[in-house]
Amino acid sequence: MLVVAVVGPTATGKSDLALDLAQALGDAEIVNADAFQLYRGMDVGTAKVPPAERRGIPHHQLDVLDPVQDSSVARYQESGRADLDAITGRGARAVVVGGSGLYVRALLDAMDFPGTDPEIRARFEARAEAEGRRALHAELEQLDPQAATSIGPHNTRRIVRALEVIELTGRPYTANLPRQEYVRPAVQIGLNCSREVLDTRVAARVDRMWESGLVDEVRALASPEQGGTGSGLGVTAARAVGYAEVLAWWRGESTEAEARKAVTANTRRLARKQMGWFGRDPRVHWLDAASADLLSDARAIVAAADAGTLPVAGTEPVRRSLGP
Repeated sequence: MLVVAVVGPTATGKSDLALDLAQALGDAEIVNADAFQLYRGMDVGTAKVPPAERRGIPHHQLDVLDPVQDSSVARYQESGRADLDAITGRGARAVVVGGSGLYVRALLDAMDFPGTDPEIRARFEARAEAEGRRALHAELEQLDPQAATSIGPHNTRRIVRALEVIELTGRPYTANLPRQEYVRPAVQIGLNCSREVLDTRVAARVDRMWESGLVDEVRALASPEQGGTGSGLGVTAARAVGYAEVLAWWRGESTEAEARKAVTANTRRLARKQMGWFGRDPRVHWLDAASADLLSDARAIVAAADAGTLPVAGTEPVRRSLGP
């Protein structure tokens, strides 16, 4: 059965539409594609739908990692695709929802993850230290000019990874990048709105998070040094918008008011980044998040996709509405 994916920037109401669609379509289950909603206890700051508000609809890929763990796109791909297979096996429909573009692509698209070799990586890292990253970038430029242009000369970690993959696979690094090619039938519905509407939604979301106990949530997850009872936040979890700013406040780098303001600004920045990612995919069918007919329009897209009559997606004016 065709997979339905609800994608787009944060604060556009993707979770609500996914629930509405799953309920309207019947026999549907939801698969999370938000990188930070994978973490247990990261609820308020990720706007995770509480269990009591999930309308009895099964949810997958929520609360599968401890905050001290680093997330892995490859692990997500394996477990997420297993969920899709199981949902299909039950005769149900999968509704994927999330704003983490790489995770959506890993779940739906042809995307390979070459292995790693600690010895090869250590050798390139040692060379970067001894010869400088520009020397390694020049080598990458000879082996894979497209990858060198995309990565640039300043990102040592990605340069090393690209050279590692080339040595491991014997192919250009770019040959392993995701292709816009579904591995199973799917349709993507994108939610977007004007910059003014989105900014208002983001501000309201941050207010709700503060009122709902974001600070207490971070404290509960943080190390004992911050008065928490948890085992700490790993490198990945600590970078999440909302959590990073509170932690910076506790380190004395800002005041609470400044931290709250930074969360709003960084959430808006995240939304623009997400729009840039999904806006480059011509397969996304865009809808106005503020439309009164949102659910009926989304159902019409799904029905047309099921019938094989859906036209090629991509409405440029909508994709541009968030601005640069």
